[in-house]
Amino acid sequence: MKKLIPAYVRVPAIFFFVFGAMEYFIDSGEQPAFIRYPMVSLFLFVFLFLLIAIEITMKAIDNITYQMLTEEQKEQLAVASTVSYKESLWFKNLMQKLTKTEPIENELDILLDHDYDGIKELDNNLPPWWVYLFYASIVFGVVYFVHFELMGGDNQEMELKKELAQAKIDVAEYMKTAPDLMDEKTVTLLTEPGDLAEGKTIFTTNCAVCHRADAGGQIGPNLTDDHWILGGGIKNIFHTLVNGGRDGKGMISWKGTLKPKEMQKVASYIISLKGSNPADPKAPDGEIWVDEAAEAPAAK
Repeated sequence: MKKLIPAYVRVPAIFFFVFGAMEYFIDSGEQPAFIRYPMVSLFLFVFLFLLIAIEITMKAIDNITYQMLTEEQKEQLAVASTVSYKESLWFKNLMQKLTKTEPIENELDILLDHDYDGIKELDNNLPPWWVYLFYASIVFGVVYFVHFELMGGDNQEMELKKELAQAKIDVAEYMKTAPDLMDEKTVTLLTEPGDLAEGKTIFTTNCAVCHRADAGGQIGPNLTDDHWILGGGIKNIFHTLVNGGRDGKGMISWKGTLKPKEMQKVASYIISLKGSNPADPKAPDGEIWVDEAAEAPAAK
């Protein structure tokens, strides 16, 4: 394996494997780990230095060991190397096809007459992989030009504008039905028995202490008559639950305790209590409220 994969391939492969593993396992948020944590950069630098030092050391050891071998052992090693070479011949053939490099023995045949201060130039052909990549870039350029310039394809700016426009439509559709994003403009009256039963449970737990279990009023006003301090109807009641009552003497805001869907249910339950005539109700507070849209009145 060491002979099959040269050091200039082996060292970067090991380094980037360790680099990728650290980036994967270290939680560094949006920034790369080696930027957010300087110790990671230091470790990677030391690790790369050690890799190179190990390769240099192993190469020196191999050379020293080879020099200590007898002629017979060197011959045996040469035979073994020939076998290893044949086994790795497929890799060398592949590299030859991709690079079309000339053997060093043929260097004089492709040496040019140019001489720049003692520096001479070889007349090597461009590597096939580079030529194929160049041709591919030409094909890509033609396709790109036809698609975007002649056929009017969307560029990145236009794609972004379309995606933003679609995102606004999607958000608007989601807002119509998302219970936790409900507000006083989108809240609707619930009439299903299951929703009203849940609203009753919420009312008993949180509201009965001030309005009584039958909503006849105690500290808070009677919620079963036609009089409302801050307006009746599902939207007004929801608004009061979210923002609280009158400053200094009204009820608290429930938006930190109840979810919008829960406030919708309790408001709908309060509306269902209209005209229930509880025993010994509290005297009316506020003014008579009439829903202009013919919506049934509800709580404060």
